Amino acid sequence: MKKLPVGLAVFQDIRREGYIYVDKTRQIHQMVTGGKYYFLSRPRRFGKSLLVSTLWNLFEGKRELFEGLWIAEHGDWAWQKHAVIVLDFNEIGHDTPENLEISLNIVLNRTAESAKIVLKTPLADSKFQELILALYQQCGLPVVVLIDEYDKPLIDHIGQGEERLKIAKANRDILKKFFGVLKGATVSPCLRFVFLTGVSKFSKVSIFSELNNLSDMTMDLRYADMLGYTQAELESNFSDHLVQLAKQLDWSMEHLMEELAYRYNGYRFSQREVKVYNPFSVLNALDKLEFQNYWFESGTPTFLINLLKQEQYDLPSLEKFGTASSVFTTYEIDNLNVEAILFQTGYVTIKEIDEDIYMLGYPNQEVKVSFTQSLLFSINESQASSSVLRLAQYLRDGKLDLFFETVQVIFATIPYDIQAKRDEAYYHALFYLMISASGGHAQSSLLTNRGRIDLVVEFRDRVYLLEFKCNHSAAMAIQQIETKGYADRFKQDKRKLILMGLNFSTEQRNLVEWQVKP
Repeated sequence: MKKLPVGLAVFQDIRREGYIYVDKTRQIHQMVTGGKYYFLSRPRRFGKSLLVSTLWNLFEGKRELFEGLWIAEHGDWAWQKHAVIVLDFNEIGHDTPENLEISLNIVLNRTAESAKIVLKTPLADSKFQELILALYQQCGLPVVVLIDEYDKPLIDHIGQGEERLKIAKANRDILKKFFGVLKGATVSPCLRFVFLTGVSKFSKVSIFSELNNLSDMTMDLRYADMLGYTQAELESNFSDHLVQLAKQLDWSMEHLMEELAYRYNGYRFSQREVKVYNPFSVLNALDKLEFQNYWFESGTPTFLINLLKQEQYDLPSLEKFGTASSVFTTYEIDNLNVEAILFQTGYVTIKEIDEDIYMLGYPNQEVKVSFTQSLLFSINESQASSSVLRLAQYLRDGKLDLFFETVQVIFATIPYDIQAKRDEAYYHALFYLMISASGGHAQSSLLTNRGRIDLVVEFRDRVYLLEFKCNHSAAMAIQQIETKGYADRFKQDKRKLILMGLNFSTEQRNLVEWQVKP
């Protein structure tokens, strides 16, 4: 079997050492022949750095690395050797504005030295201009500029307090001047191609606020599958590894593909109805021969968790909510839009589109379980948090006494100062988080023709309908399910249907009563 490129983002290493490369060169050819200035936003660990590395080798004319790929077989490409400037902000210091300026100077000097060019200007922005002009004169061909994770000097400081916010703003001002070089009348004619990647699009960074001909590919339907793996790409490129994983788990291939899609597929980035798998999670699952939440474990979104708590966001609504397309444009460091950040960081994705309304929700089970765990554990950091992980199993096995006992233990450990400020909506939200964090397929406020079911939890052989009350009675909750005909939605469902009424007490700050009706 060909080797899996786990953790690899260097195109030449992948090609020379026999790793699997999912061919994206058709889309790359369309991009490099169709324009000059591009920006692409994608979540972390989605292949942005590999794309930058591929472009680097392409513009250096290394045809031998592309043999067998679409662009070498079908693309009309000249394979000329251009001078390429690569700025990877993963490797550029930015803990202070001073260090950002110093680090930019170091990278530019290093690039100049490799081309035997001596730069004379001291400031990073003027040095950037000098380097582009010198490389153009030296090579005789327009220069290529590739910038990876341009926004890292900004997002690394967001949600970390006022002092860090000041650093983010100061770094933004440096980047504004630095990237402003690319739109200058002197430099622009000397450029062949400019490509930036990042997670977010900040409006006050010069390249976005003033470079009018910048093409934002983020939601361009032509490039919806440029990063990530489509179903066809997964099956055609990883067939041997899929067979190996199915054998390891003793599953049928059909079951394996369903589980892979359930856990790792579902990302949609445009109006085009194409979904892609998270490449990082797929590669790790195939390599380690087991399912885990690999993408989420590679980085915890602390600032996002804090922002959701600060905004008192309706957490169950993350299951599915609507927003206007304007959310996906640019935003400000000191006026963050929760929906935009959730989408751009990959914690929600496009589920469906109704004219100008985009319905967003969790892309897959990996993200939903991991994110709800982080949200829940940020509220309840006690040892009882580990009990949450057993809740879905208790429901799946019908061990309802253990289920309700565990729920009470968890609520009993939540600090009083948090819970005292909450009402029925709080209990509903926390219960949703608990079930989702344990791996249960929970849907909050599921709409019927006669109202909304508070919570539905589905398994292969059974479905639970839950109704919550606060300072009333569990019997009243069951009565509402029956009176409103909530079960009618599942009349044609062959699975066992179980009704649950739960009553919480604000005085005792816990679940005090429940009824179950099969």
